[in-house]
Amino acid sequence: MRDVIRYLNRILAASLAVVVFSLPVRGQESRLDDLFVQLGQVAPAEARRIAAEIELEWSRSGSAAMDLLLRRGEDAFEAGDLAMAVEHLSAAIDHAPDFAEAWHLRSVAFFHQERYGLALHDIERVLALEPRHFNALYGLGVLLDKIDQPALAREALLRAHAIHPHHEEVGTTLEQVSRKLGGATL
Repeated sequence: MRDVIRYLNRILAASLAVVVFSLPVRGQESRLDDLFVQLGQVAPAEARRIAAEIELEWSRSGSAAMDLLLRRGEDAFEAGDLAMAVEHLSAAIDHAPDFAEAWHLRSVAFFHQERYGLALHDIERVLALEPRHFNALYGLGVLLDKIDQPALAREALLRAHAIHPHHEEVGTTLEQVSRKLGGATL
C-alpha cells in the first residue's frame, strides 16, 4: 500500500506541476479563456451559467463522431452501465487523444468502479490538456481524500476553488477536508 501511495504522490506532484506551468498565455485568449476570466469575477448565479458554458465548450471535440461517443458514454454512465461508459469513452480517447472531456468522464467512471489508479491516470491526462478543468481538479481532490491523502486533496480542491470560486461541491468538500486537517474552513 505504501508503494501505491508513493506512486500516487508522484503522479499528483507531476499533475500539479503541469497545472501550475501550463496556464494559458493571456495574449492568446479564445472564447474559453474569456469565460474563465469571467468565472472568477461574477456572482454565484452568473458563475453557474458561465461554468455551464465552459462545460459545453469542453464537450465539443470538433468531431461529430467523437461528440457522439462522448454522449453515449454519458448516457451509459447515467444508466449505471459503467463498463459500457468506459468502452465508449475509451473509443473517443483512442480516436481523439486530445479530447480532455472524454478523459475526464472516463476518470469519473473509473472512480465509480473503484479503479482509483486508472482514474488518477485519466485525471492527470485531463489536467495536462486543460489545466483549468475545475471538475477534474475537484475529482482529484475527492479521489485523494478517498485514499486518505487529505493534505494533497486540499491542494487540488484549493486549485479548483481558485478557478471556480462558486463551485458548490468544491466548497463543501474543501471544508470537510480542511476540518479533517484541523484547518480553517472557507
